[in-house]
Amino acid sequence: MSVPAAPHSELETATIVGLQAEMEAGRLTARQLVERFLERIEALDRNGPALHAIIETNPDALAIADDLDRERASKGPRGPLHGIPILLKDNIDTADRMHTTAGSLALLGSFPPRDAFVAEKLRAAGAILLGKANMSEWANFRSTHSSSGWSARGGQALNPHALDRSPCGSSSGSASAVAAALTVASLGTETDGSILCPASTNGVVGIKPTLGLTSRAGVIPIAHSQDTVGPFARSVADAAILLGAIAGHDPRDAATQASAAHFHADYTPFLDASALQGARIGIAREAYFGYSEKSDAVAEAAIATMRAAGAIIIDPANIPTAKAMQNSEAELTVLYYEFKADLNAYLATLPPEAQVHSMADVIAFNRAHAEQEMPYFGQEHFEAAQAKGPLTEQAYLDALAENQRLSRQEGIDAVMEAHQLDALVMPTGAPPWRIDLIDGDHSMGGSSQPAALAGYPAISVPAGYPFGLPVGITFMGRAYSEPRLIALAYAFEQATHAYRPPRYLRTTMAGG
Repeated sequence: MSVPAAPHSELETATIVGLQAEMEAGRLTARQLVERFLERIEALDRNGPALHAIIETNPDALAIADDLDRERASKGPRGPLHGIPILLKDNIDTADRMHTTAGSLALLGSFPPRDAFVAEKLRAAGAILLGKANMSEWANFRSTHSSSGWSARGGQALNPHALDRSPCGSSSGSASAVAAALTVASLGTETDGSILCPASTNGVVGIKPTLGLTSRAGVIPIAHSQDTVGPFARSVADAAILLGAIAGHDPRDAATQASAAHFHADYTPFLDASALQGARIGIAREAYFGYSEKSDAVAEAAIATMRAAGAIIIDPANIPTAKAMQNSEAELTVLYYEFKADLNAYLATLPPEAQVHSMADVIAFNRAHAEQEMPYFGQEHFEAAQAKGPLTEQAYLDALAENQRLSRQEGIDAVMEAHQLDALVMPTGAPPWRIDLIDGDHSMGGSSQPAALAGYPAISVPAGYPFGLPVGITFMGRAYSEPRLIALAYAFEQATHAYRPPRYLRTTMAGG
């Protein structure tokens, strides 16, 4: 199978630091950089393999680039993101000429009155908001048998490594676009796995931060006890730069107040190629190994690499409550209650001309436009959430307490304290499965749940490519341990150099 010819192949290995050096030397302008990415988007996303990773590009991107070029010439750069194009997942508000729809036709024509806090931070840092990335509609919380990466507005996003394989969700386009070098880096969101899984299946780096390290204000929600915003990039260094740019206290998101003493405006000082030397790494086997022999083999090779780099491997270091979390219905209960409350609160802020202002409105819209919105799967999660009561109900309070107890003090905290660990490590997930719009996703397993329920950080880093399909490993830790996790992930990345540009194969290297 031939790899499609795409313009500007140098962008596949471009880094933020390298691009800044080119612009500082006068060999590149922000406008030229935007033009090059737009050409790649036209060649790979709109045509060629037609990745459908991007819902829309920013009609003002070139004008913004021109302004930033003039500012660089007169005042110098604002920082490492000056003139750097960044994509945002389509559930992150921008007060400009781009829509914010979560992939739904119900929000087409919705132009939020204010940027999300993370978008404000990126603009202030000099980043160019290049466009909105496709996503699993409503952050993959509409149907019980959805296809990750599909939205009524954007169609089915594809995995650039093998076009018949899932890009995972819900931040599907954000990860696929980074892998295909349609942008330098991007933002996604995670409730449970929506950064980590796309990072793994698309072969890029994804950071799921501690809850509250990044603001969720102006982000179309699922659940405030689990939602986070985090970066995708082709390297740990680039992801660290982007994380520093978006972290910070926001009066609009109370969760950021608790994180106030833990923010870093710059995470790059923690990039340490020798960080694995003497690091205590726990291998969380129970529940997170065994569902895919391919992922297990990648993880075993990663463990050997870390041991060779001087890490002290504690194996196993199982999370005591791993199976209890998997078997509990508490997570879904919490998501239903919070989804109804949080989505209603968000939709109520939309301008009067918006088509919907409540979850009930969205359900009715989907029924009225079923041919466009529900050709493959329904809205079972919406209907279950709509049936829930207020957040004062005891069933919600009990489920939330169970989630946090199992994941925190009896879970991640317990195993890390018992073994004095720097991080837990496990496969992020299985190799990407075949896209199936009729029956939905066929995911075999993953390891995102403990960090999701706890609100703790995790980083997925490329680790291997069985049959040409990416598999990542996850570094997971306690609250606000991003500096240590970034150091360890960077050291692993430097020891393996596992990242590979995608090949846009029609199917897997094995042909099936």
